[in-house]
Amino acid sequence: MTNEQVERLAKVTRINARIVVAQAEIAGMVAENMQRQQLGHSMAYTEDDFLIAIGKHHINDREVANYLRLTP
Repeated sequence: MTNEQVERLAKVTRINARIVVAQAEIAGMVAENMQRQQLGHSMAYTEDDFLIAIGKHHINDREVANYLRLTP
């Protein structure tokens, strides 16, 4: 593998790790909302909260595309 390929693979691996962490966080948020719904309570998390979870892990399409760009 070339250095560029190794660097790209390392970046993809870091992005995958961010995605896994965000998925776990979001799954917890969904579970909490489902539990509250069954109890007749208002939702703990709104759409904005889910978007914030994605944003704080820097996994939206624009940030990922920028991160994967290799510097010359």
